[in-house]
Amino acid sequence: MEQQLIIAVDPGREKCGVAVVHKTNGALWRQVVAAVAMADTVSRLAAQYAISTVVLGDRTTSRQAAGKLAGILVNGGPLTVIPVDEHRSTDAARQRYWRENPPRGLKRLIPVTMQVPPVPVDDYVAVILAERYFGR
Repeated sequence: MEQQLIIAVDPGREKCGVAVVHKTNGALWRQVVAAVAMADTVSRLAAQYAISTVVLGDRTTSRQAAGKLAGILVNGGPLTVIPVDEHRSTDAARQRYWRENPPRGLKRLIPVTMQVPPVPVDDYVAVILAERYFGR
């Protein structure tokens, strides 16, 4: 049975995007965290929101991240970790970032496709991975 509330993780070598996403209400929480803090963050969020399902991007360091998540117990049972295709998710995250944070001043005259967001967008990637999971 598909969960209505999940944790999504965009794994990375140095930083990870983590988000708590509701199927219809969207992102309730999202943040970029250090890779070494990913498992602790997911564990805390799983307990706080009573979530047992984690969707995990299937590319960079996904095997290592899955291994770390496998050891987390929620309500006496292990987390269910579901891989999700990450293909072009960073591009989609950049587009979403610019929609939510349009450039100001003279930068608004430069197409956003030629600009790089001033902050990491891994948290946006995590939200997109959750949306892909719910969309299948």
